[in-house]
Amino acid sequence: MAVLTKTPTVLRMLKEDHKKVKALFEEFEEASDKRTRARLVLDGVKELEVHAAIEEELVYPAIREGLDEDDLMDEALEEHHVAHVLINELKDMSPEDERYFAKFTVLAENIRHHIKEEEGEMLPQAADAELDWEALQQSVEQRKEQLLAEGSHNGSKRTKR
Repeated sequence: MAVLTKTPTVLRMLKEDHKKVKALFEEFEEASDKRTRARLVLDGVKELEVHAAIEEELVYPAIREGLDEDDLMDEALEEHHVAHVLINELKDMSPEDERYFAKFTVLAENIRHHIKEEEGEMLPQAADAELDWEALQQSVEQRKEQLLAEGSHNGSKRTKR
């Protein structure tokens, strides 16, 4: 009988977040009306901001300590940087802007690439690392709850042009 390694809960949570944003991207691509697409952009931005904050503040530093993969971690942070640039540009736009939906499409493409690399390389390596997974899980749950409660990641501070 093969020994199964149990994936740490925090990594399963990240993968669930990934599924959620990929589903939002698909729904966006299938939507034909502007109002639905605009709502999906807002939802996607909110999800991505919360997820990125958790990874950047808690998960990546913990994984970096457990892995000798600085290049991999640096690349992930640069991919986050590109996502933040696009997100901030979207937040300064409105659905009436000519390139608003195109910008979200580019964001989705970048995030899909990031998820593929993260789930294909980083997370499998991290799962085998000797980390305090329980403490990290607690910190992640606490921070996620705090970010969602703050409501500062809801895209409602957009300016209309």
